[in-house]
Amino acid sequence: MSKYLKYGMLAISLLIGFSNNAMADDEGKALFGQCRGCHAVGADAKHQFGPVLNGVMDQAFMIAGDYDYSAAFNKAGESGLSWTDETMSDFLAAPMSYIPGTKMAFPGVQNEEDRNKIIAYLRLFDTDGKRQDTASDETAALTPVVTEERKLASDFAVPEHGVFKLGRVALTEEINAWDIDVRPDGTGLPPGSGDAITGGELYDAQCASCHGDFGEGTGRWPILAGGHDTLTDDRPEKTIGSYWPYLSTVYDYVRRAMPFGNARSLSDDDVYAITAYLLYLNDEVDEDFELSSENFSDIVLPNEANFIADNRNNEGFRSISIDELCMTNCADDAAVVTQRANVLDVTPDE
Repeated sequence: MSKYLKYGMLAISLLIGFSNNAMADDEGKALFGQCRGCHAVGADAKHQFGPVLNGVMDQAFMIAGDYDYSAAFNKAGESGLSWTDETMSDFLAAPMSYIPGTKMAFPGVQNEEDRNKIIAYLRLFDTDGKRQDTASDETAALTPVVTEERKLASDFAVPEHGVFKLGRVALTEEINAWDIDVRPDGTGLPPGSGDAITGGELYDAQCASCHGDFGEGTGRWPILAGGHDTLTDDRPEKTIGSYWPYLSTVYDYVRRAMPFGNARSLSDDDVYAITAYLLYLNDEVDEDFELSSENFSDIVLPNEANFIADNRNNEGFRSISIDELCMTNCADDAAVVTQRANVLDVTPDE
């Protein structure tokens, strides 16, 4: 083999290495988004609901010694299991089945290729959170980095808008991307529809791991269904069917913040379907019910009548000007303490 062919083959292999590394970075990072609600990687990573995952691959199950793992996880670690590509893939596919009793309430990543990309992304970080440099010095020489001098704030023109003269006016498209609130009368709803049957399938995959198979809640996660006739109890169950006043809140919250760790990943039709299924779990509709932007405002939740509109603007003091309000020396005598909290017994026992 000539030296030219040899160096050519080396260059190709290095470029392939760069390509694989970039794929793990881009696609794996995007897929890791569904894990980021509980876990973190990187130099500044800290424990959240779950432990930091720096250097987790090819290590013992409980690599983060200062994290409070569940008893089930401790038992798995004591048995000698470690995080290999195979064990991590099996765990990510169905965490609660792979380690029964784990605190990780996550339905799992069903696609094997997606799991492999997440694993490849995790392998990019060492135990200190530093990115693994798979390129040699010879490799680095093939891809010179061109750097530009960093501009300072003084190098930019001062904008004329705003109080602090900072930034720029937000584009209409940027505002619309966040302006997604839905009002009780249906204002703000996107066009679309979804039926309860489809919603049940989505719920099982995206929601049941936290909220239970039938909305009963698991562990510390909220209960979504049931609780009828409990509002007068000492510990009422404030569910969609027993307490919530408006269906718009259900749709808006699911659309904006769910599923946990992967918010805004559901389509508008998906949210309609899940909302329809939640109505079904609360015995408000039949299982073949289809919710849409057309019939949304027809749905009235059982407890709506017990809520009143905020009418503070109509209260009498609103008609008093600020100059008429007493702001200083309002009482003739000094303030006197007439009772204390511990005597009133408003402090919880624990």
